[in-house]
Amino acid sequence: MRSGRVSVSIVAAATAALLSGSALAAHRPLTPLPGQHGHVGPYKPAYTAPDNAPAGAPIQSGTWHALAHGFPGTSFPDTPLLLTDGTVIMHDGCTADWYRLTPDNTGSYRNGTWTKIASMPAGYTPLYFASAVLPDGHVMVNGGEYLSCSATWTNKGAIYDVVANTWTNVPPPSGWANIGDAQSVVRTDGLYMLADCCQTKAAYATISGTTVTWTTTGTAKGDSYDEEGWTQLPDGTVLTVDANRGLGSPNFVEIYSEATGAWTTQTNKTATSCADASSHEIGPASLLPNGLVFQLCATNHTNVYDPVSGTWTAGPDLPNIDGALDSADGPAVVLPDGNVLAQVSPGVFNAPSHFLEIQVVDASTVNIAQVSEPASAPSQSSYEGRFVMLPTGEALWGSDVGDVEIYTPKGKAAKAAKPKLKSIPATLTRGSTGNVAHGKRFNGVSFGATYGDDAQMSTNYPLVRITNNSTGHVCFARTHDYDTGISDGSSTSTQFDVPSSCETGASTAVVIVNGVSSAALPVTVN
Repeated sequence: MRSGRVSVSIVAAATAALLSGSALAAHRPLTPLPGQHGHVGPYKPAYTAPDNAPAGAPIQSGTWHALAHGFPGTSFPDTPLLLTDGTVIMHDGCTADWYRLTPDNTGSYRNGTWTKIASMPAGYTPLYFASAVLPDGHVMVNGGEYLSCSATWTNKGAIYDVVANTWTNVPPPSGWANIGDAQSVVRTDGLYMLADCCQTKAAYATISGTTVTWTTTGTAKGDSYDEEGWTQLPDGTVLTVDANRGLGSPNFVEIYSEATGAWTTQTNKTATSCADASSHEIGPASLLPNGLVFQLCATNHTNVYDPVSGTWTAGPDLPNIDGALDSADGPAVVLPDGNVLAQVSPGVFNAPSHFLEIQVVDASTVNIAQVSEPASAPSQSSYEGRFVMLPTGEALWGSDVGDVEIYTPKGKAAKAAKPKLKSIPATLTRGSTGNVAHGKRFNGVSFGATYGDDAQMSTNYPLVRITNNSTGHVCFARTHDYDTGISDGSSTSTQFDVPSSCETGASTAVVIVNGVSSAALPVTVN
């Protein structure tokens, strides 16, 4: 425990092991909680390219900004989720509490305000859990490696009704003893799929309001789901790199099909070893606007996957800064220009952290540059951070050590990532519901933020933002009932509800996904 810090129940670090029977993998250590929140000192100078960065187009560092109002929780900033009304909710780690960040009337999250929302059901106080924003606008949370910062691998769960501001208990799938730090994804058919962290069990949920019915899926899984991540591919299948067999060499790879409900072990393995052979940890795998997947590892290697050819290519090793860097359970986010912003650190669960922007030009051309970092970076390991992509094109970052900041990148939005708004009602009435916008690429070509395995903060769904021509003030219309998965270029739509607080008069409307905005269309709000 560091001197001067507020302590919590600290669990000693242990080496993760492959699960067998009812045994559970050992857990990461918890960091003592700080007594302060927000930015705590000067920033590190911007952009320093590591000596071994591959040649290519230069990457310009973005800048970090503290929020005007620090995170108000009593514990520490945990998983953030972007709701379809443009607000962000952030979990207060190891508690039942969540706080909502609402941007100001110019759309600024830096100057946004925090308010406490309803608490989850009594006794559900998780850390490292599955989560997703559902296509009806509800929020699903399942499992947790800890409850009240005590290791438990719980099978508790809850669903949040955004409109009613209420949480409802969600029972686990029948026969499950643990959900723990599990994977989840919203499938292309709109169904939420969840893993048992510690077995080969998976299930998808049929949801009616807050009533959840589970159906078993995921047959033929080659190993347990322990420490593995899920990346949905453009064709709707789900990719995972195995973390529990063949360790110490290129890793087995499996793909899940919604159509068959089964996993298939692929002929091609990763090009280099990716899962750490001791802890079984792995890094985030980001789907990029160019269709490739960039896999960060719990080793210092990187890998690039081409879903079309099914082939893996070795990317450059991460630079050596305070040691050979890796992303064991680290966070990453795909920026609007297609670069990956990643938090990395030397060795599994070690400090200090550094931040990289990674540019994947093609499978054989990957450029890496160290970028600026928040002042709290030296005090934490990569696993302690989380990202979520904001509608502004900025990345909101929070950390277990108490810091919440925003990274503003330099790059411009990739053309392939831009949604197209083709039609929207010319007149919108405040308080109206079920309005419909039509267009293309409303689900984007990436998922925004990713993590190793035990946090999901995807933002591949459309937001509708309305800007008043006279005042420049913005409001977000809550979206729902949209297509899911990754956009394939075909026509799509979303319903949206206009808040009563939206200013009247001549305005413009855009659709935003993963921080990338469409061109605007004129509307009048009355």
